[in-house]
Amino acid sequence: MGNKVTIIGAGSVGASIANDMMAMSIATEIILIDINEDKAFGEAMDIYQGTCFGAPAIVKPGKYPDAAGSDVVVITSGLPRKPGQTRLELAQTNVDILKDITQNIVQYAPNAIYVIVSNPVDVMTYVFHKISGIPANHIIGSGTVLDTARLQAELAKEFHISPRNVHAHVYGEHGDSSFVPWSLATIASNSVTMYKDTGPDADRIKFDGNLEVFEERVRTSGAVVIKAKGVTNYAIAMAVCHIVRTIFNGAGAALTVSTMMNGEYGIEDVCLSVLSIVDHDGVRGKVHNDLTAEELAKLKNSASKLKETIAAIKF
Repeated sequence: MGNKVTIIGAGSVGASIANDMMAMSIATEIILIDINEDKAFGEAMDIYQGTCFGAPAIVKPGKYPDAAGSDVVVITSGLPRKPGQTRLELAQTNVDILKDITQNIVQYAPNAIYVIVSNPVDVMTYVFHKISGIPANHIIGSGTVLDTARLQAELAKEFHISPRNVHAHVYGEHGDSSFVPWSLATIASNSVTMYKDTGPDADRIKFDGNLEVFEERVRTSGAVVIKAKGVTNYAIAMAVCHIVRTIFNGAGAALTVSTMMNGEYGIEDVCLSVLSIVDHDGVRGKVHNDLTAEELAKLKNSASKLKETIAAIKF
């Protein structure tokens, strides 16, 4: 039995997701839907012509009815962030786009797990909860999965170790109010602040104890890439593929996806990222970590910032 994925939006992000999904043998059938039908056709054809170098997969353009039977629907549509623009400034325009997509897609794929990627992703995930009628466990925002990957990459580079040995995550908004709960972070089972003294590379590690520098790099790296090349697409595509592969694997993995808060950490009626277990049925539940008082305050601040934006939009 195959895995069918529909991707709505054939722009840089959607097309990169489709190509990576094919190359990584995540899906056996990929449908690309875009308001620009020629773009969806061209991207699908280009990707499909590379399938002979990997596992067999069907990659084709389609319309909303072609999404019927999808196991996962990935929504990437929306205007991209411009240089100097925050994700939250995109909110109303992309919410209006999402409203149109939602009323078209859910009638054909009511049982799919939905992965929301469009920015501002936490706001878009919240709106999708409110307007779609899809069960909450089947709605996943890409959240801070990318931010977490950026953090792990920065720490791995700094401490001369594989990112696979870095266990540190970004919580809260996928944006400026995000933060790292350093009390939970480890490198090779050591706290980040202690690893320099316990690992074998002390002479090469330049870490001076300033953890904020890593958080700042994570918060600004997207803007740096956008300024340099106009769009971020490769890393977010890999992040989304990781989420979808986790869904299909079914074993359950802890990811910082954006999900609806229902009183966890004293926060409710907003979507943001904490560690959640994702498996073949979507979000199995959240991992309730023991945050410090300062970390909890940062999480609540992030929730407040998002609620301010939600209150200002019409949906």
